[in-house]
Amino acid sequence: MRPPSYKSVVDELGRAIRSGELPAGSRLPTHRALARERNIALATATRVYAELAAMGLVVGEPGRGTFVRALSGYDGLEPARDLPVPRLADLSFNQPLARGQGEMLRQALRKLAVSGEVEALLRQDPPGGRTHDRAIVGRYLLDRGIDTAPRNVLLAAGTQQALDSVLRTLTRPGDVVAVDALTYPGIKLLASAHSLELAPIPVTAAGPDLDALDLLCRTRPVRAIYTIPTVHNPLGWVLERAQRDRLVGIARSRDCLLIEDGTYAFLEAAPPSPLRTLAPERTFYVASLSKNVAPGLRFGFAVVPDSAVDGVVRALRAAAWGSPGLVTALATGWLGDGTVARLEKHRREDGTARQDIARTALAGMNLTGHPSSYLVWLGLAPHQRPDQVADVLARAGILVSTVDAFATGAHRPPALRLALGTPDLADLRAALLRLRNAIESIPPT
Repeated sequence: MRPPSYKSVVDELGRAIRSGELPAGSRLPTHRALARERNIALATATRVYAELAAMGLVVGEPGRGTFVRALSGYDGLEPARDLPVPRLADLSFNQPLARGQGEMLRQALRKLAVSGEVEALLRQDPPGGRTHDRAIVGRYLLDRGIDTAPRNVLLAAGTQQALDSVLRTLTRPGDVVAVDALTYPGIKLLASAHSLELAPIPVTAAGPDLDALDLLCRTRPVRAIYTIPTVHNPLGWVLERAQRDRLVGIARSRDCLLIEDGTYAFLEAAPPSPLRTLAPERTFYVASLSKNVAPGLRFGFAVVPDSAVDGVVRALRAAAWGSPGLVTALATGWLGDGTVARLEKHRREDGTARQDIARTALAGMNLTGHPSSYLVWLGLAPHQRPDQVADVLARAGILVSTVDAFATGAHRPPALRLALGTPDLADLRAALLRLRNAIESIPPT
């Protein structure tokens, strides 16, 4: 069977892009011009560009045209990590560690080694964790405004596993999940793995467009709403109580479930009530200790309604069972003795200092971020394509995350997310100044 005629155009342009005959940044003909040049229909020309975009070879920019993407791989959902020059700073991922945490770990391991039956740490905990450990997490959550029974707390190996287990329980292939148009990349990976449709909700400076969400839920069979109401990733907003009440009202009136991601919530010292408190019958709360304690401590949890406990336990058992015993012992020990609370206070102070450095070094640029978070959303000039900027920065020794990692819809504003938590505080300013110089050196096209 002969392939469709447009495939030959796709193949030809693809070869030219990969060979460098059409270098990164090249503006391709308009859809109409391509149709005339190739003697194909306008709809076929549109399909050609759509397929090249799906292959990661081109990017369409509303009002400007279609451009050849940089193929270095430093942009997108899973960017390359190896730089062509010595690494100056990793601003793509937050791995915050406080001074002295290595010694803290050493002491905690010594304490575990001499207390109780150490062999118990080598045995498998039940999926979702033991009641005693779940109760410790429940007590910790009281400071986040969540009052829940241990039965409703299920332990996992990080937020991603908790979120995966919740989605396995709640959804079936083809279900619609409403998400912010810019959101945590992990939900995109899970949606792909579970064959879910992500329906993007337009975002404003203060949160999601709730009118658009209400319209979506009235016109589509939305199964669940995934939301980050407290210190949003990547935009940093904290939804006000009135916004939370309306979000809950939409979910109840349209019979949608709520998945609340609280991973960065600890960075807001006095947040409004969590959605889990406002609508416990339909809210699944997921979080972890990856950002407030250490990313390598794969310890997370889901707080779920009574009706879903057994289903999420089965999903945890099917996936990876839950948090390992040794990790659980470390995490619950630090939760119980106040170490986590002290580290969270330190993170808020550290995040504030890093935001101050960023706003000084990048003064005059288009920045968005919570005042004590480790995230900055950096808007670029219209001529600065994120893939191109990521490539330029990689050659300056700096890794960043581009808008493609966070965007769930077709509209992708030119922007980067900067993760401020990994470099030493003393090195952060120099890295941001080099980033600024590199971005400002990119000429208009």
